[in-house]
Amino acid sequence: MPLMPGAEPYRHDGGEIGVLLCHGFTGSPQSLRPWGEYLAERGLTVSLPLLPGHGTRWQDMQLTGWQDWYAEVDRELRALRERCSRVFVFGLSMGAALTIHLAAEHGSTISGIVLVNPSVKADGAQLKAVPVARHFVPSVRGITSDIAKEGGVEIGYDRTPLHAVYSMTKFWRIVQADLPKVTQPVLLLNSRVDHVVHPSNGDLVEHSVSSTDLTRTMLEHSYHVAPLDNDAEQIFRSSYEFVRRLAPASDGEVNEVASGGA
Repeated sequence: MPLMPGAEPYRHDGGEIGVLLCHGFTGSPQSLRPWGEYLAERGLTVSLPLLPGHGTRWQDMQLTGWQDWYAEVDRELRALRERCSRVFVFGLSMGAALTIHLAAEHGSTISGIVLVNPSVKADGAQLKAVPVARHFVPSVRGITSDIAKEGGVEIGYDRTPLHAVYSMTKFWRIVQADLPKVTQPVLLLNSRVDHVVHPSNGDLVEHSVSSTDLTRTMLEHSYHVAPLDNDAEQIFRSSYEFVRRLAPASDGEVNEVASGGA
């Protein structure tokens, strides 16, 4: 099945510091592409894979589940670890849930994580009907493009496949159990207004991880897909500063603070 234009994975071979970016449920790498390019321009090695079942048509996602999505980012992480001396993982929404599971499973081999509007629990009563409804209703209205910025568009599905939703609800339970196992430094960014994932998900993350190095920032001018929204530059800069604080620049990489770059 052909990919949706713009949904292609993105990779950049840069320096010794690597970043894995994980996109969200029914979305595509396009939602994080500007973030990945920002990091690549500053000399980092970047991997932004396309999750299985995404980027084509929603029916393809019905045949996948959280194990498939996790297996893809796990493979990419292992490849980055072979290439780089230090590796960070960033995620949006369900991609942040995948990031948390990676952090719990891989421990200190991950130097830090950045979570944007993480999705780790059920927010609506309607989700209780999914285990049964998925056998009768294949999909519901899509959740992409929750963006405050005028003209902002997220490339993803206009329908949400319920078999995949059911798998994600099972994954949430695993991720919630993972949270106390997370000890890496965490940068947590939440949109004040989010029509897809309630900010209380961020509260659960903040109060459940075991990390002693945790910074939480509220995004005042963006909705759910914040890396494509009005606060994108704040996300990009703060995440880069997070990496540089924990892994100072080496030869061939840009030290933005020292150079005074944008």
